[in-house]
Amino acid sequence: MNAPVLVTGGTGTLGRLVVPRLRDAGREVRVLSRHRREGGQGVQLATGDLATGEGIDAAVEGTEVIVHCAGTTRGDEDKARHLVRAASRAGVRHLVHISVVGADRVPLASGIDRAMFGYFGSKLAAERVVAGSGLPWSTLRATQFHDLLFLVVGQLARLPVVPVPAGFRFQPVDPGEVADRLVELALGGPAGLVPDLGGPRVYEMATLVRGYLGARGRHRPILPVRVPGAAAHAFRAGANLAPDRAVGRRTWEEFLADRLGPSLHGATATTS
Repeated sequence: MNAPVLVTGGTGTLGRLVVPRLRDAGREVRVLSRHRREGGQGVQLATGDLATGEGIDAAVEGTEVIVHCAGTTRGDEDKARHLVRAASRAGVRHLVHISVVGADRVPLASGIDRAMFGYFGSKLAAERVVAGSGLPWSTLRATQFHDLLFLVVGQLARLPVVPVPAGFRFQPVDPGEVADRLVELALGGPAGLVPDLGGPRVYEMATLVRGYLGARGRHRPILPVRVPGAAAHAFRAGANLAPDRAVGRRTWEEFLADRLGPSLHGATATTS
């Protein structure tokens, strides 16, 4: 019998898509969660906390492959460190890790950089923990998920005037396509830092907002706001984009149509 694949963050946006794909590939799966839950067929549940390390040795025991999907806006370095230590003790043969495009290109030189873009620094620190762990590893960097941008845009669109960071562009990608790639990596051998995975189109932030408003049947004035700091400058220069790796297929318009219904005023992609 194959050893189970451990999926951290297996109940989150990405992890819950990885789990059924591993099952479809014929693999047993163990999901790490901080809270006790019921597992489905072929899915074991392990309780543990990556932030403290509690329960992680038991969760990792008996596994050979880990897909590390757990992540937050801060603390990813410590979580990765607890995971790799347990994985090393258990003799794990392959650690697959998800990161973000731009992790190594968005500088955090000031307080405002860290406050607004600390996620990128947290992801880079976790990458370095994985790469320096001594474990065989693969890391995939992806652009921002549709779901995340949908949440951000939806919150902004509640305001009577929508403030939009001037010059910011995004390349939204479908998390299901990212899950497909992570499973492909998990079923293969360790590959180190693999090519980025970006969505099919690059959009101005204002265009994403207009597409959302159109799909909602709303009208709001949009106010460009210039964000200060080195990280924002890097964003305006496209540090968060992977235009040469626009291999995703599902567009923002298709995502909105599925989530909200067809838009009367579809968004228009920018050129990268």
